[in-house]
Amino acid sequence: MPTRPRARTTRPWLAGALCAVLVATGVAIASSASAAPVNISQGKLATSSSAEGPDFTASKAVDGNGTTRWASQFSDAQWIQVDLGATATVDRVELRWEAAYAKAFQVQLSPNGTTWTTVATVSNGTGGNQTVAASGTGRYLRLNLTARGTGYGYSLWDLAVLGTGGATTPAHTPKPLPPAPPGADTSVTHHEFQANCTPTHTLNDDPIVYPGQAGASHSHTFLGNRSTNANTTTASLLAANSTSCTVPQDESAYWFPTLMRGETKVIASNEQTIYYKAGIIDYKKVVPFPQGLRFLVGSMTATKDEFRTAPGAVEGFECGNSSFNWDIPASCPIGSQLNVRYQAPSCWDGINLDSANHKSHMAYPVNGECTATHPVAVPMIEFKLSWPADGNMSDVRFSSGRGFSFHYDFFNAWDPAVLQALTEHCINGGLQCNPRGYDLYKPWAGAVLDANYQLIP
Repeated sequence: MPTRPRARTTRPWLAGALCAVLVATGVAIASSASAAPVNISQGKLATSSSAEGPDFTASKAVDGNGTTRWASQFSDAQWIQVDLGATATVDRVELRWEAAYAKAFQVQLSPNGTTWTTVATVSNGTGGNQTVAASGTGRYLRLNLTARGTGYGYSLWDLAVLGTGGATTPAHTPKPLPPAPPGADTSVTHHEFQANCTPTHTLNDDPIVYPGQAGASHSHTFLGNRSTNANTTTASLLAANSTSCTVPQDESAYWFPTLMRGETKVIASNEQTIYYKAGIIDYKKVVPFPQGLRFLVGSMTATKDEFRTAPGAVEGFECGNSSFNWDIPASCPIGSQLNVRYQAPSCWDGINLDSANHKSHMAYPVNGECTATHPVAVPMIEFKLSWPADGNMSDVRFSSGRGFSFHYDFFNAWDPAVLQALTEHCINGGLQCNPRGYDLYKPWAGAVLDANYQLIP
């Protein structure tokens, strides 16, 4: 793609443009007795209809860095919006366009992110530094972009919402990694750590879907907390002090439908891998799960096509050299094992630890970012499970049905300090960590837990 010219202006244009607009329109400058409008969008959650690439996400337009920008895909119908955190009184928006600008757009406000009121319309935009009077109240502000001024998409260096109110969420500031020695590899290819846990027991229980109803579910295989049953609560998990996970401070419960060969349960005796990863592009924004958060991933009623196209599907089932199977293969090479990988949603609504369907409080990212309805980026859990199953697989299924009925549950009972340290060091730090928080390829970064799995000061 040809390089587009970049408008390189400095931030003093904000004050200059403000004065020019006030003088030209005859608007009186606010007296000291009333609150003067300030930029209430900087650092807030921004989302968009699309992004040209991972370096051009919506957050780049409100990050306070004049050298980063949001850029959309190359089509007219696009939008970018900002969650101001709480109801705000908006006075105007100040835009600093890159060469790819909007010729026509509306400024819209909303109390809830779904119902929008247009407070300003621009039909002859010329790009550059642009101030648009857009008075009104709302928590969300959106630029509804309808016509491009160039053959590219839309691109903004800065989107400043001037007004009063809103709310400021404290910035997530993870502990920095130690300095790398000269010549060390500092490239970021992963942002994850592992929780390795061995299967402990099977029960016809599901403490999330059927709490307090022993035997009400199909058979589940449980990992992690050894006490998990139909009556499990956050308090009971924390009181159990017994886990099959490598890290003793992980007393979380993990479970999935039991694999069956005919009427015989197939249970792996080895450690299973549960990855904690960044599900969003800006991995430094991922924060730890709140204690007690629980959710269901996938659906036992999914069709084969729904399982194949689910946002959480990674590789489906594999054995031997066969992968991307959306049902359990009819046969697997002797000596191989059956594997499945499946990813969980990683955006939380920031309020509810559970929801009626055990899913609605969580969501998958959109264009690599969490949305206004689910603004909190938490670790993306990815189950990578294996079973000792090979040969003729025609009678192999899950207790919930065919292979595409696979699903799993998570109930968080990590020690908060340990989970925070692993999240900050490994996910925010851009490392590929084992359960102790050590990256074999970047030994200079150190670890989170010592050989006895105690936090390293």
